[in-house]
Amino acid sequence: MGKIISIANHKGGVGKTTTAINLAASLAVLEYKTLLVDADPQANSTSGVGVDPRSTKMGTYECLMGEGNIKKAIIETGTPNMYLLPSEMGLVGAEIELVGQVNRNQKLKSVLAKVKDEYDFIIIDCAPSLGLITINALTASNSVIIPVQCEYYALEGLGKLLHTIKLVQTEMNEDLEVEGILLTMYDIRLRLSNQVVEEVKSHFQDMAFNTVIHRNTKLGEAPSYGKTIIMYDATGKGAVNYLNLAREILQKNGLTKISDDDRFIDTDEDDDDDDDQEKLE
Repeated sequence: MGKIISIANHKGGVGKTTTAINLAASLAVLEYKTLLVDADPQANSTSGVGVDPRSTKMGTYECLMGEGNIKKAIIETGTPNMYLLPSEMGLVGAEIELVGQVNRNQKLKSVLAKVKDEYDFIIIDCAPSLGLITINALTASNSVIIPVQCEYYALEGLGKLLHTIKLVQTEMNEDLEVEGILLTMYDIRLRLSNQVVEEVKSHFQDMAFNTVIHRNTKLGEAPSYGKTIIMYDATGKGAVNYLNLAREILQKNGLTKISDDDRFIDTDEDDDDDDDQEKLE
């Protein structure tokens, strides 16, 4: 039975979509069959793996509204073992259309239940909001990863998100766990980045991942070519960061397909592409 992980933060520009795409790709190349679910009307995860949202005939919206078969909607990506449930702008209407429906918070859970056993991991890219679709994603998930950028106001609104997660745990999904807080856009040269890392790890301790995602231009370039960082720059810092994150998640969940000899090494040394990372949201 596959584990469902939402990537959620109601703030935009924190590396949420970058994380969803590249975590899914990293798990896939480590030989775990992975489904990426695009639950964002902006459809950045869809275009980020080389699929034109305008060309999709069936996706997250149709499945949520009971108008599509998820098994027919899922498509292959350019990364082995990685599949996609695409999105497009029509998904924005689901927020309104679902309001009056019975079990409106359980729709995505019901959809994913039909394919959950066919995948090792299902990664959901949530919209940058705490709307009904995001609540659906959290209700359907076993856990949630919260990306937090290493910048000023990094923790602003984090309390509200954690409160929302607690409400979901109480009222809709008592098994929902926080997989971890992921620090993104880290620049070792900036004192502020190091302060944010220290603050997050001090306040949240074991909730914070050991892996930190460095600021990296290749991570921003990759989706413009419709590629994951694994396919675009497999040996670069961005790929190593996300492979490390995947390994940390596998270890946390007691999965041992990878031996200790296959550890991915991450360093804090600067490289040529530690410039400003483009933001997907």
